[in-house]
Amino acid sequence: MTRKQRRLTLIGAALSVIALALGLVLFAMRDTIVFFHGPTDIAEKGVRPGTRFRLGGLVKEGSVVRGEGQSVRFEVTDTNRSVLVRYTGLLPDLFREGQGVVAEGVLEPSGDFRADSVLAKHDETYMPREVADTLKKQGVWQGEGSRR
Repeated sequence: MTRKQRRLTLIGAALSVIALALGLVLFAMRDTIVFFHGPTDIAEKGVRPGTRFRLGGLVKEGSVVRGEGQSVRFEVTDTNRSVLVRYTGLLPDLFREGQGVVAEGVLEPSGDFRADSVLAKHDETYMPREVADTLKKQGVWQGEGSRR
């Protein structure tokens, strides 16, 4: 085997090992990747019950209902559609109606969203890009120009 052939064989083997490692990492991460959806996306894309994802939008005015203990339910809207969110736990101090929110959890068969974590944003300046883009599409964006 010539020197050039040995070098090509070594490079090919190294690339194969890297490709195998990348494949194993992606395979291991397939269950931990959490996608982002807005209320309209849930209806249009047909998100199936039991799917774990992040739901983002604005807390609908007049929709917050506090239950016993730390349970609360509220609606997240993108001004086009709304999704009822049920959450048990402490809400962030910045959580209030009309403000941006991102909730992570599971869509239930009833169509309600059972959240296990809720993040509140004080204005659209610090809102995730997906939420801001959805609000821009709906014409309710109040932040500065384009975020890109």
